[in-house]
Amino acid sequence: MKVRVELDRCVGGGQCVLAAPDVFDQRDEDGLVILLQASPPTELHDAVREAAHACPALAIELLEE
Repeated sequence: MKVRVELDRCVGGGQCVLAAPDVFDQRDEDGLVILLQASPPTELHDAVREAAHACPALAIELLEE
């Protein structure tokens, strides 16, 4: 799995961080997403899918390999 985020779509809702804190974080200055792992390990895939589904701005794109 590859993860991409579109910063221009992010609204800083933080749902991704709640669902997958090992993969996503937020910038202190504006709350926008920080992608920590573009290729997360298999054991995090379910959490990453949940994060993408929960994103209110649909700013997370998943590329399944």
